[in-house]
Amino acid sequence: MADRNDLPEQAGPANHDRHAATRFPAAVDAALRTAGWQPGRWDIRQAEEWADALRLHASPAGHQHAVFPAAVEAWAEFGGLHITAAAPGRQIAPAAVRIDPLRGLHLARTLADLGRALETEVAPLGDEGDGHAVLAIDIEGRVYSVDHTGDWYLGPDIDKALSTLVTGTQPDRLTSA
Repeated sequence: MADRNDLPEQAGPANHDRHAATRFPAAVDAALRTAGWQPGRWDIRQAEEWADALRLHASPAGHQHAVFPAAVEAWAEFGGLHITAAAPGRQIAPAAVRIDPLRGLHLARTLADLGRALETEVAPLGDEGDGHAVLAIDIEGRVYSVDHTGDWYLGPDIDKALSTLVTGTQPDRLTSA
Protein backbone atom coordinates (compact mmCIF):
# COMPACT_ATOMS: atom_id res chain seq x y z
CA MET A 1 0.00 0.00 0.00
CA ALA A 2 1.36 3.43 -0.93
CA ASP A 3 2.35 5.85 1.78
CA ARG A 4 0.36 9.12 1.81
CA ASN A 5 3.61 10.97 1.00
CA ASP A 6 3.98 8.90 -2.20
CA LEU A 7 0.67 10.14 -3.61
CA PRO A 8 0.66 12.80 -6.32
CA GLU A 9 0.20 16.29 -4.93
CA GLN A 10 -3.48 16.58 -5.91
CA ALA A 11 -4.44 12.93 -5.39
CA GLY A 12 -5.66 12.83 -1.78
CA PRO A 13 -6.99 9.77 0.01
CA ALA A 14 -8.13 7.08 -2.41
CA ASN A 15 -11.44 6.39 -0.67
CA HIS A 16 -12.71 9.95 -1.24
CA ASP A 17 -13.49 9.34 -4.92
CA ARG A 18 -15.25 6.08 -4.13
CA HIS A 19 -17.61 7.78 -1.64
CA ALA A 20 -17.88 11.17 -3.36
CA ALA A 21 -21.59 10.78 -4.15
CA THR A 22 -22.57 10.15 -0.53
CA ARG A 23 -19.83 11.77 1.50
CA PHE A 24 -21.67 15.06 2.12
CA PRO A 25 -25.34 16.06 2.17
CA ALA A 26 -26.35 17.65 -1.16
CA ALA A 27 -26.36 21.24 0.15
CA VAL A 28 -22.92 20.82 1.72
CA ASP A 29 -21.52 19.16 -1.40
CA ALA A 30 -22.86 22.03 -3.52
CA ALA A 31 -21.34 24.68 -1.22
CA LEU A 32 -17.98 22.88 -1.20
CA ARG A 33 -17.91 22.54 -4.99
CA THR A 34 -18.87 26.19 -5.42
CA ALA A 35 -15.91 27.06 -3.16
CA GLY A 36 -13.56 25.00 -5.35
CA TRP A 37 -13.47 21.63 -3.61
CA GLN A 38 -13.74 18.40 -5.56
CA PRO A 39 -13.23 14.76 -4.59
CA GLY A 40 -9.52 14.00 -4.53
CA ARG A 41 -8.46 17.61 -3.84
CA TRP A 42 -5.14 17.40 -2.03
CA ASP A 43 -2.66 20.28 -1.77
CA ILE A 44 -0.06 18.88 0.61
CA ARG A 45 2.50 21.52 -0.38
CA GLN A 46 0.26 24.33 0.95
CA ALA A 47 -0.57 22.30 4.06
CA GLU A 48 3.13 21.80 4.80
CA GLU A 49 3.80 25.53 4.34
CA TRP A 50 1.08 26.29 6.89
CA ALA A 51 2.50 23.65 9.25
CA ASP A 52 5.96 25.23 9.01
CA ALA A 53 4.58 28.73 9.63
CA LEU A 54 2.66 27.54 12.70
CA ARG A 55 5.68 25.67 14.10
CA LEU A 56 7.84 28.78 13.75
CA HIS A 57 5.36 31.11 15.45
CA ALA A 58 5.38 31.68 19.20
CA SER A 59 3.19 34.07 21.16
CA PRO A 60 4.89 36.81 23.20
CA ALA A 61 4.53 34.51 26.23
CA GLY A 62 6.10 31.59 24.34
CA HIS A 63 2.98 29.57 23.45
CA GLN A 64 3.34 27.50 20.30
CA HIS A 65 0.90 25.74 18.02
CA ALA A 66 0.49 21.99 17.88
CA VAL A 67 0.78 20.46 14.41
CA PHE A 68 -0.28 16.85 13.79
CA PRO A 69 -1.52 14.62 10.95
CA ALA A 70 -5.28 15.23 11.38
CA ALA A 71 -4.75 18.98 10.99
CA VAL A 72 -2.39 18.68 8.03
CA GLU A 73 -4.81 16.32 6.26
CA ALA A 74 -7.74 18.73 6.76
CA TRP A 75 -5.62 21.64 5.48
CA ALA A 76 -4.50 19.61 2.45
CA GLU A 77 -8.04 18.74 1.40
CA PHE A 78 -9.96 21.89 2.33
CA GLY A 79 -7.29 24.56 2.79
CA GLY A 80 -7.86 27.87 1.08
CA LEU A 81 -11.58 27.33 0.60
CA HIS A 82 -14.11 30.01 1.52
CA ILE A 83 -17.36 28.10 1.91
CA THR A 84 -20.77 29.75 2.07
CA ALA A 85 -24.21 28.20 2.21
CA ALA A 86 -26.81 28.93 -0.44
CA ALA A 87 -29.81 28.06 1.76
CA PRO A 88 -31.09 29.13 5.17
CA GLY A 89 -29.95 27.13 8.16
CA ARG A 90 -31.88 24.38 9.88
CA GLN A 91 -31.67 25.79 13.42
CA ILE A 92 -29.30 28.76 13.17
CA ALA A 93 -27.87 30.86 10.36
CA PRO A 94 -25.27 28.94 8.38
CA ALA A 95 -21.74 30.21 8.84
CA ALA A 96 -19.34 31.31 6.15
CA VAL A 97 -16.22 29.18 6.66
CA ARG A 98 -12.64 29.88 5.65
CA ILE A 99 -10.17 27.00 5.95
CA ASP A 100 -6.84 28.71 6.59
CA PRO A 101 -4.97 27.83 9.79
CA LEU A 102 -3.09 31.13 9.72
CA ARG A 103 -6.40 32.82 10.62
CA GLY A 104 -5.65 31.43 14.12
CA LEU A 105 -1.92 32.24 14.10
CA HIS A 106 -2.11 34.66 17.02
CA LEU A 107 -4.32 32.40 19.14
CA ALA A 108 -1.70 29.87 20.25
CA ARG A 109 -2.50 30.38 23.93
CA THR A 110 -6.27 30.21 23.42
CA LEU A 111 -5.95 26.96 21.48
CA ALA A 112 -3.45 25.53 23.96
CA ASP A 113 -5.93 26.31 26.77
CA LEU A 114 -8.73 24.58 24.85
CA GLY A 115 -6.48 21.58 24.28
CA ARG A 116 -5.64 21.35 27.98
CA ALA A 117 -9.32 21.52 28.89
CA LEU A 118 -10.09 18.74 26.40
CA GLU A 119 -6.97 16.74 27.35
CA THR A 120 -5.71 16.70 23.77
CA GLU A 121 -3.73 18.83 21.34
CA VAL A 122 -5.56 21.40 19.23
CA ALA A 123 -4.45 23.18 16.05
CA PRO A 124 -6.04 26.08 14.17
CA LEU A 125 -8.22 25.13 11.20
CA GLY A 126 -9.63 28.46 10.03
CA ASP A 127 -12.46 30.75 10.99
CA GLU A 128 -16.17 31.22 10.59
CA GLY A 129 -18.36 34.25 10.24
CA ASP A 130 -15.57 36.31 8.67
CA GLY A 131 -13.41 36.13 11.77
CA HIS A 132 -16.07 36.05 14.47
CA ALA A 133 -14.94 32.58 15.59
CA VAL A 134 -11.82 30.49 15.23
CA LEU A 135 -12.09 26.89 14.10
CA ALA A 136 -9.81 24.27 15.62
CA ILE A 137 -9.14 20.58 15.09
CA ASP A 138 -7.79 18.12 17.64
CA ILE A 139 -5.39 15.23 17.25
CA GLU A 140 -8.31 12.80 16.68
CA GLY A 141 -9.83 15.01 13.96
CA ARG A 142 -12.68 16.42 16.07
CA VAL A 143 -13.56 20.03 15.21
CA TYR A 144 -14.39 22.95 17.49
CA SER A 145 -15.32 26.60 17.26
CA VAL A 146 -14.29 29.25 19.77
CA ASP A 147 -16.10 32.58 19.81
CA HIS A 148 -17.01 35.31 22.29
CA THR A 149 -19.95 33.25 23.61
CA GLY A 150 -18.05 30.05 24.34
CA ASP A 151 -16.50 26.90 22.95
CA TRP A 152 -18.51 24.67 20.61
CA TYR A 153 -18.19 21.08 19.40
CA LEU A 154 -18.86 20.94 15.65
CA GLY A 155 -18.37 17.25 15.00
CA PRO A 156 -16.22 14.13 15.26
CA ASP A 157 -14.47 14.91 11.95
CA ILE A 158 -14.08 17.65 9.35
CA ASP A 159 -16.94 16.27 7.24
CA LYS A 160 -19.49 16.47 10.07
CA ALA A 161 -18.16 19.87 11.16
CA LEU A 162 -18.55 21.33 7.67
CA SER A 163 -22.06 19.87 7.51
CA THR A 164 -22.92 21.46 10.87
CA LEU A 165 -21.66 24.87 9.76
CA VAL A 166 -23.05 24.90 6.23
CA THR A 167 -26.48 23.52 7.13
CA GLY A 168 -26.92 25.77 10.17
CA THR A 169 -27.25 22.91 12.63
CA GLN A 170 -26.94 24.03 16.25
CA PRO A 171 -23.58 22.78 17.60
CA ASP A 172 -23.12 21.50 21.13
CA ARG A 173 -21.61 23.87 23.67
CA LEU A 174 -18.58 22.54 25.51
CA THR A 175 -19.09 22.65 29.26
CA SER A 176 -16.89 21.84 32.22
CA ALA A 177 -19.36 19.15 33.33
